[in-house]
Amino acid sequence: MIVSVFGCGYLGAVHAAAMADLGHTVIGVDIDESKIEALSAGAATFFEPGLPDLLKSGIERGRLVFTTDIREAADADVHFIAVGTPQTPGSYAADLSYVRAALTAIAGIAKPGSLIVGKSTVPVGTAAELVEMLEDRAPDVSLAWNPEFLREGFAVKDTLEPDRLVYGVVAGDRGVRDAAALDAVYADALAAGTPRIITDLATAELVKVSANAFLATKISFINAVSEIAEVAGADITALADAIGHDARIGRKFLNAGVGFGGGCLPKDIRAFTARAEELGRGSSLAFLHEVDVINQRQRQRVVEHAVRLLGGSVNDRRIAILGVSFKPNSDDVRDSPALDVAVQLKGLGAHVIATDPEGIENACRRHPQLTYEPSVNDALVDADLVVLVTEWDEYRNLDPVETLKITRMNNIIDARNVLDPANWREKGWTYVGIGRP
Repeated sequence: MIVSVFGCGYLGAVHAAAMADLGHTVIGVDIDESKIEALSAGAATFFEPGLPDLLKSGIERGRLVFTTDIREAADADVHFIAVGTPQTPGSYAADLSYVRAALTAIAGIAKPGSLIVGKSTVPVGTAAELVEMLEDRAPDVSLAWNPEFLREGFAVKDTLEPDRLVYGVVAGDRGVRDAAALDAVYADALAAGTPRIITDLATAELVKVSANAFLATKISFINAVSEIAEVAGADITALADAIGHDARIGRKFLNAGVGFGGGCLPKDIRAFTARAEELGRGSSLAFLHEVDVINQRQRQRVVEHAVRLLGGSVNDRRIAILGVSFKPNSDDVRDSPALDVAVQLKGLGAHVIATDPEGIENACRRHPQLTYEPSVNDALVDADLVVLVTEWDEYRNLDPVETLKITRMNNIIDARNVLDPANWREKGWTYVGIGRP
């Protein structure tokens, strides 16, 4: 098929490259000329394992092109909308201006009988609004919603081998036709047995935000319990293992720590609550506000641990921050707990030296006041305190004996609970985890 992808940021670039890998002819469209230039050269504009190879393969095979000229996408059978829906300044609501602009642009060039597919995460009811816009601008063009479920660091695999496919389509024959078109797009995944769920538009919109809200709630739940464990002398990791054996609960996303961040979970749960208020059902999702509060409080807890470990003040103390990206295998620092902790400690007068395998450039653009060291060993030199905040493998695998030879003092905060407390304490460290005795 001929496929276009409007919006070549994180979601769009991965989706375009993956669609080309599946054998489709793909046109990626974006208004950012520098982004298009980089992608056309096979260079990803962000860090995502496996993406550069996929880009280069698609371009070399002639299946993948990137352009700022929307007219080049006019022959596409399916147009994907993959633009951002950031949080509106001064509000929890999602900014839908990019989605509306993309739909308007596609409607102006789409051929009759083609299909527009939303992949962006939007508030429920957005698709219905866009259907009305299409009826005025391009009545022979259909709209479906196909939410994405990408995990940063695993986005290529999640696109090529999704754990489920959700199609939100209109009722009647048009919806049947639209679902068939999506079946053709995802033929390989369906042949491999990927579950397919066909719903109405509103349900498809709610699937993504509901999934993110549930995951955020699960993380904040275990972090809330970790506060009780901490004062009671219990071990939150053993507790999570125990309750995780219950198949109704499961062990995934039950890791206590500094909390979640990134460009999806925080903004999505806030947009979900804002939309609930607009629909007159704000009380139904009021608990998500507390989920957000707990998540933010985790960052403050790490800072409080640092102050306590250093005798009541971090002023003029050297603190090594291991990690600035919001998760490993990513350079994304949006709403990063790690970067937030670093900034808070800097604000309290600490000499903060932050390191990260991939996220330093992005972090420096947001917070140039911090000191950054690409080398973890250079960041550790003469540190009074080490704070592991992003669980990259190289931090998980630090040798406590060798690390102690580099630092000035023997204090470490494991804000992701990924180190072995007994081992580090045995080697002479004052170890503090989250919700661990």
